[in-house]
This record gives sequence, structure tokens and C-alpha cells, in this order.
Amino acid sequence: MPIEIASTPALLDQETVPEAPFYIPATGQSTRPKHTLKFGDTFAVLDSHGDMGATSDQHDGVFYHDTRFLSQLELRFNGMPPLLLGSNVSDDNSVLNVGLTNPDIVMNRRLVLKKDTIHIVRTTFLWRGCAYQRLGVHNHGDEAVDIRLSMIFGGDFADIFEVRGLHRERRGVAETIVLNPETVLLKYDGLDGRTRQTTVGFDPRPTRLDRRVGLYQLNLPPKRGASIFVAIACDQPERSKAVPFFKAMFGARRDLKVAARQATAIQTSNNIFNEMVCRSIADLYMLMTQTPQGPYPYAGIPWYSTTFGRDGLITALEMLWLDPGVARGVLCRLAAFQATTEDALSEAQPGKILHEMRGGELAALREVPFGLYYGSVDATPLFVLLAGRYAERTGDDALLTELWPSIEAALAWIDGPGDLDGDGFTEYHRVTDQGLVNQGWKDSYDAIFHADGRLAEGPIALAEVQGYVYAAKRLAARAARRLGRERRADELDAQASALAERFEAAFWCPDLDCYVLALDGAKQQCRVLTSNAGQLLFTGIVRPDRADKVIQRLLGRRFLSGWGIRTVSASESRYNPMSYHNGSIWPHDNALIALGFARYGHKAAIEPVFEGLFEAATYMDLRRLPELFCGFQRRRGRGPTLYPVACSPQAWASAAPLLLLQASLGLEFDPERSEIRLTDPRLPSFLNEVKLSNLRLGQCSVDLVARRYRDGVSVELLRSEGTIRVSVVYGRAS
Repeated sequence: MPIEIASTPALLDQETVPEAPFYIPATGQSTRPKHTLKFGDTFAVLDSHGDMGATSDQHDGVFYHDTRFLSQLELRFNGMPPLLLGSNVSDDNSVLNVGLTNPDIVMNRRLVLKKDTIHIVRTTFLWRGCAYQRLGVHNHGDEAVDIRLSMIFGGDFADIFEVRGLHRERRGVAETIVLNPETVLLKYDGLDGRTRQTTVGFDPRPTRLDRRVGLYQLNLPPKRGASIFVAIACDQPERSKAVPFFKAMFGARRDLKVAARQATAIQTSNNIFNEMVCRSIADLYMLMTQTPQGPYPYAGIPWYSTTFGRDGLITALEMLWLDPGVARGVLCRLAAFQATTEDALSEAQPGKILHEMRGGELAALREVPFGLYYGSVDATPLFVLLAGRYAERTGDDALLTELWPSIEAALAWIDGPGDLDGDGFTEYHRVTDQGLVNQGWKDSYDAIFHADGRLAEGPIALAEVQGYVYAAKRLAARAARRLGRERRADELDAQASALAERFEAAFWCPDLDCYVLALDGAKQQCRVLTSNAGQLLFTGIVRPDRADKVIQRLLGRRFLSGWGIRTVSASESRYNPMSYHNGSIWPHDNALIALGFARYGHKAAIEPVFEGLFEAATYMDLRRLPELFCGFQRRRGRGPTLYPVACSPQAWASAAPLLLLQASLGLEFDPERSEIRLTDPRLPSFLNEVKLSNLRLGQCSVDLVARRYRDGVSVELLRSEGTIRVSVVYGRAS
């Protein structure tokens, strides 16, 4: 029986229009796998051949400050694509290495060059606003050969939102100029009054160079080779020379090592988990960008390689035990850009913490509102929460004092404009039609809904945001006491206690035996089972007896897929395992939930979550956990199903294994007593031993080994530097 595929425009319009301006479309599968590189404010998306723009996928290129400065770089061998031998990114994420060879070359029906005679090693990396590529060409044949290598290049200077699919009626003016026999300049005069330019330089001088192609005619003796270098410089003076290839490569690797030198090293008894952790840490420090305020983890590649408030705060929280310097950089940067005035288009209000920062042409023209955009309900309480956690992790009262005005401004926003109707809960409702409809971490237009599937109308009070506010006020109270502000501390503690009482009355649903997703603008409960209830646990707002019920819910089959906890229970009306927020699995969400399990003493509950994500990563390319993956139930002999346009790497997903490890080991830090504690430590079944090296507290550090023993863990101190104590505390876990 034939299947008829019908078009239903009305339904499609209803489902897609609200999200259309900033929706990331999945228009088809790329014919070649993709690789990503990043350094500072530059990132590159290349295919498995080391090419850009060679396939129907439109997302390749070299990007700098939210603009694609190079959209095409294709290698041709005698006019044909070379054959792929293999490609891989180095363990530290600094270099993409690609192995290529020649196809059979036939002229006049005669084979003139057998395939696999010429080996090409294509090496690519980024450093300080420049993309470098080397072609190492070697003749393995017994005779000299004449070959043509062509590098086809071009730049469209598309804004990142154009690359994502946003259509523009007008664009600026582009031109290409051949500066000299080895250099071409690509220029774009934008409508924002800025000139952006890309310099493409070749070394040695090509046989022929025009505005689109650099051509090399090579004669390779037998068993001999040659090298060709290409440097693509973004927004640098057109006559300046790029740093030589090998010197730049050394600099890129050195800078990555320097960025990660304060981080704790992790080594375990499981080699696959070691690969997963190695990739996570490499991804995090690749995404780390040195800003004027300190290191900041950019959210993800390709769509979110910029400062995001929520993402940076949660990533810093996940990394706090391993490298608290990241939290310091995040806090200082977000304090520097904290809103001081009101602006409707950017949804700025005094005290509010930044959601997103963009540096492209569309943001400058305000064709998108994201130049400095504040449409986030949770970044502000998370800022206060992280500031308190950072102070307790490090004892850095000097920074706490410096940040206190920003903390007070954030608290004032929470109690003022953040409470839209004065009911004591923090809500959101977008001010401009250009802004985000939903402004929590689940920011898809359809992520907040009622049990019957109706979308909730604002102002919306999300459950987990009330937990963030509660934790922020408790931590701010303790911070105030550290600074001698006793009256303010008492006020904040009283506010937190009152919020907890209101929250229990308004958000608990006896019919669900769980907390609801949100309250809508009419104060009606969105009676939906979601992972948001799980995130409440790490904040401490949940009553202990109800925590047990929430944990039981989350470990049930409707939530726990075998790979992790879904964002929405499979019993709900809008559940879809392939959706972005309504049934998928987000590693960072699972890690925060696991931290909550640990807080309420349910250490055994962490294991199925930790184990599921670990086993999912064993199926992932490079052992890399992506931003999210689909929430289908696990089946024997099958791996997890990937989500087609997930960012990979994504900072808070990369940091998820680190937080899971902390939750399992119960790592706590007490700078006043110079003590590191492991509270009810426990390891999952796939880890017999974990070694932590350079675990720091202030100026002191230790190396230790935790070994699994039945349901507990033994700890051995291998080295200590400075006056520091390591203790193991049992008795809290159930």
C-alpha cells in the first residue's frame, strides 16, 4: 500500500513560528563528519578531510567574534578531491590531523598515477585570531611525479545568526583583492560601519594565485616530499605577517597547558573513563577564553562560542572543586557586565546578570537583541549562588568584598523586578517580541506546559529557579556573616526560610507526589513531571521527606532511560525523546540532579545516573558527551541516539563527569580549617580506584587515592604540600 506524505501548513506554522527567529534547523545529514577547533574568540568547523564548504552542510568555516571570516577552504588533487585515510583531533584539542592520498589518475584511458602513491598529511590549528594549515606531501612511489594541488578559498562574512538560518534583506559589500603573489585579502564593509577582513597567505609562493584559488604545480622526486603552509588571519593588519607555523603551534599548545595548570588531575582504574575525563578537561580548556576579567568558559561550538551567563555559571559550579579560578573569572566578568539601567529590547534591568553577549553585525545593528542580552531568569540567582560557593571553597574574602555590591544588586533585582507580581516568587515574562519566550534553562518555546499539553502563559515562575533563589539567599547570608554584616545575614536567612514555606505550599502536588514544573501567570500549577524537580535537590529547598519521593520518581522507568534521566517523564503529553527539552537527556542536568542526591544522603542513587552517562559516552565520538542526546529507552546491544544539532563540545556537558565524580566522592572544602573532606564517599561499579593529583585548597595541595571497598571507599594520602588535613566522614548517606 503506497504511503502518501501530506503537507499540513497550518499545523507546521503553529508549531514552528514562535521559535523561528532563533531556531537552529536540522536540514540534513552532512556527508562528512565534522571536527571543531577553538582558541580564544576564534573557532573553526572542518570536515573529516580538513575542508570547509566542500559539502552541502552550510555550517563550516573559520569564525571570529560571531562572524564567519572564511567559509570555504577546499583541497583538490589534480582537480579531484583526495581520498581520506583518516582524521583525528589531538588529545589536547589543539590540532586536527588528516591523512589523505591520491585517487587513481587516468588520462586518455591510461592510468598515469596509481592511488595511494602520494601521501598528504593535513594539519590544522588555531592561535590568536589565525587559522594555520600545513600540507605535508610525500611521494612513496619509485618514480618522480608531477601533480597539481589547488586550494580553493572564499569568505562570506556571514553573521552567526545567518549561518544558523536567519534571512536578511540587505547585506554589506564584499570584495577580494590579490595583494601580492602569495597573499589575498577578503574584505567586507558591513552595514554596521565596520570593515572585517581576512588575509589568506601562502608559503611558499603558489605557481598561480587569483581571487579564489592558490595553485601549486609540484614535481616530487621518488621518496621525497614538500610542505605548503596556509595562514588565515582574522581582522589583522593586511600587511602583517603571520607567526611561522611551527612557532605558532608551539604557542597554541603552551597556552592550553598554562590555562589548565591549576586544575586537579584525575586518573582512574578504568581506561575508557580516563579517556572520557581527558576529553572533558581538554574540551573545557579549549572552550576557556581569556577575557579582560579572567578565564571564561564559552558555552559551546558552533552556536554558542561566546559569553553566556547561565552556561558559564553552571560550568564554573561543576568545575569548582577542580579549578576554582574558573569561577573567579566567571564572577568577575558577569559583574562587569551586570545591568545598571533598563532597556526593553535587551531585557536589561538594574542588577540583572547577562544571558548572552554577541559581537557580530546583526547584534550591532540590533537586528537581533543579543549584543548584550539579559533575557534570563536564572542567571541572576545563580550568580549569587556561585559567589557564595566560591567564597566557601576558597576563603577568598577579598573577592567576596569586591563582588558584594554586585551581589546586593542581584538580590535587589530578585526581590524587585524579578518578582513581577509581588507574590514572593521569581518570574519571567519577555518584554519584547524579539526576546526569548522562555527564559529558564529549558528555553524552547514549548518547554513550559500544562498536563494537557497547553503551553503556559506568563509570567512564569519555574520550580528550579525558586530553588536557586533559596540557595542564593542562604549562601549570601553566610557570606554576609563572613564580612561582618550580621543584620543583613539574618534578613537573608529569614527570607530564605519564608521562601521555602511558600514554595512547599505552592509547588508541591499531592496527585503527582512531586513538585510541579512551574506556576503560570494565573498561578495555576503546570502539573508536569520534569527533571526540574530533580534540580531542586542540590539547592536544599526540598523537605527531606519529599526529597525521598522526588528521588524515587526520578529513578523510575518513566524518567531513567538507562542512559540518564530525561528532561520530561515519558508519561507526559508533550514527551518526545527526540525533542530539545521535552524528553531528551542533558548531561549537565543529570549531574546537578546527582549532586542533589548526594546532598540528601542518597549516594546509591547516583550510580545508575553516573553509569548511564559513562556508558553513553563509550558510544560517542572522542568519548565526548554532547550538549544533549535523545531520550529513547536503552535497548540491549544498541547505543544512545544522538540529537542532530547538539553542540559538541558544550561546556556544561563537558563538566558533567567532573561534578558526578565530586558528588560520588562527597568532596567538600573547608578553608578556615584547611581541611578537605570526603563525606560518605562511594564509587560506581565501573571505578575501582580514583587518583586525584594537585587537589588544591588555598596555597596547599594534596594527592590522594580513593579505592572502592564493598559499598564504601578507602582513602590513601599520597602527598601533601602545606598545612592541610584530609578526612573521611561517614554517617549521612542512606
